[in-house]
Amino acid sequence: MFRFKDFVPLLLLLAPCSALHVSAQSDTLVFTPQWTAQAQFAGYYVAEEMGFYKEAGVKVRIEHPSVTQPAMSRLRSNKCHATTMQLCQALEIVDGGIPLVNILQTSMNNAMVIVSARGKDPLTQKGARVGIWSVGFGQLAFCMSNKEHLDYNWVRFAQNVNLFVSGALDATLAMSYNEYYQLMQAGVEMTEGNVYRFCDHGYNVQEDGVYMMRDYYNSHKEQARRFARASKKGWLWAAQHQEETLDIVMRYVEKAHIATNRTMQRLMLQEILRLQVNRETKKREFRLLPDMVQKASHLMKENGMLKREVTYEELTSPL
Repeated sequence: MFRFKDFVPLLLLLAPCSALHVSAQSDTLVFTPQWTAQAQFAGYYVAEEMGFYKEAGVKVRIEHPSVTQPAMSRLRSNKCHATTMQLCQALEIVDGGIPLVNILQTSMNNAMVIVSARGKDPLTQKGARVGIWSVGFGQLAFCMSNKEHLDYNWVRFAQNVNLFVSGALDATLAMSYNEYYQLMQAGVEMTEGNVYRFCDHGYNVQEDGVYMMRDYYNSHKEQARRFARASKKGWLWAAQHQEETLDIVMRYVEKAHIATNRTMQRLMLQEILRLQVNRETKKREFRLLPDMVQKASHLMKENGMLKREVTYEELTSPL
């Protein structure tokens, strides 16, 4: 049985590799998104394809991770200089002794949901078998389960929702821009009664941001500033030119031989762009919010996932 409290993030256990390191003095910034090619990273593809990085005076090479070389492993072994990750992941990594710097925040809202089978309310399913990603990303789910005394039985899965659709699970975690739509396409009914959205229940913690190792950042601040500025421009362009952006995304997807389709990528892009808008200001702010960091850090420490509270100042540095 998988217990979340026994889960040690795989990212922290990955030892540095010795092969072909990227030189710390390289004038090309190697950027690795945390997953394979998809609309979740559209703004970076746009910035490269539209020449925004070149205009900003920064050379960028986008290299996706692989099964044997996950994004954080690539960052630690100097095979890339920047990667995307969720805030809760970053807190765990910093707490584990690896200093990181957030140079750009794209997500302003949390995308995680719990979808229950047979129309049941996730909050009534004490002891339910709930699917969770094998590489983690369920920190807030554990906090919620603990607070509500649900004692979920966490079951790890890799990249799909087959366990849930087959009836092997009572519920599953899903991202509103990814697995949520996969479940819909598989015929799962989504209602207010069987979908629990973390952002609507006091857990609206930011997710994706771009991070660098602090040592690298300290010696490449101008490069980091230019990359962040051009990436932001890419996302703003994507929001205004969604069909053209999808053309670009599909070129990356097809080149990487990813099993998806334009409809799925359109849904993902629309939801990613929605999540980038601050609920209060109604603007795309591209910044990490101090109160979000404090909330996430407090929740995770309270539930034994951090040894100490990681501060906003530890994750940021003026560009």
